[in-house]
Amino acid sequence: MSEAIPRHVLCVLGSGLGLSEMEQIATGFGGFVLDGEYSEAEPDPQMPEAFEACMAAASFDEADWTAVESHDTVGYLLSAPMMRELAADTSRRLLAATAALLRSGAAAVKNESSGITHGRARWLALADRAADAKDEDLASALVSAWVKRPIYDGQVLYSCGMHLLGAPEVEIEVDEEQLTGEGVSDLVAQLDTLAIYLLTDPRAEEIEDGAGYRMTEDAPRRLLRTGMCDRYEEDDLFFNPYGYVRLTQPQ
Repeated sequence: MSEAIPRHVLCVLGSGLGLSEMEQIATGFGGFVLDGEYSEAEPDPQMPEAFEACMAAASFDEADWTAVESHDTVGYLLSAPMMRELAADTSRRLLAATAALLRSGAAAVKNESSGITHGRARWLALADRAADAKDEDLASALVSAWVKRPIYDGQVLYSCGMHLLGAPEVEIEVDEEQLTGEGVSDLVAQLDTLAIYLLTDPRAEEIEDGAGYRMTEDAPRRLLRTGMCDRYEEDDLFFNPYGYVRLTQPQ
């Protein structure tokens, strides 16, 4: 297994919220610091394009785009490098910090370590879901918050961001005819089911390449394929040192 250790890099746009205030709010949730090298007390004209590339269209409304365009500060908040067993708790605390930042004047937030953003209402709803959740409910909220999906490479749909929760990325083999609106929604649900399984079921720690798997008791049998991350270099924030788990086509 790779020696790379994941960490969150959170891009926070401020509108009347200064860098020192950002850091003060974030540190209140434990272990998050401001990156003084890259944070700037001035707007970045590239931010609308950067947010668009992070699936903003899925949850942004007009007010969210206006907030991005009118920001006056760009802050980068860092988690400590996360050991696997601490990743989910760190991600839960950072989601709570994200909500606190938005309620204190942050204009918009995106995660540089998975390439995902949400609109203000979506971030706040996810933080509320995670606040008192446990087990599968908490895993579902954290996957929704931090894991970018689906991404398509011509053969499989896959995720980016499971390393922030201490787990392999999830993938599923698809045929192009499955990539309709309703078909994609079903495939994403299958990705999420596998992701939650990896995060909550003790048996997931013992998955071997070629193991059988059923989404439900009466679902077709599939094979699980495992492998190391080869989509990104080890020094890339997207790199997952835990590899991937891929669902094959039903047998």
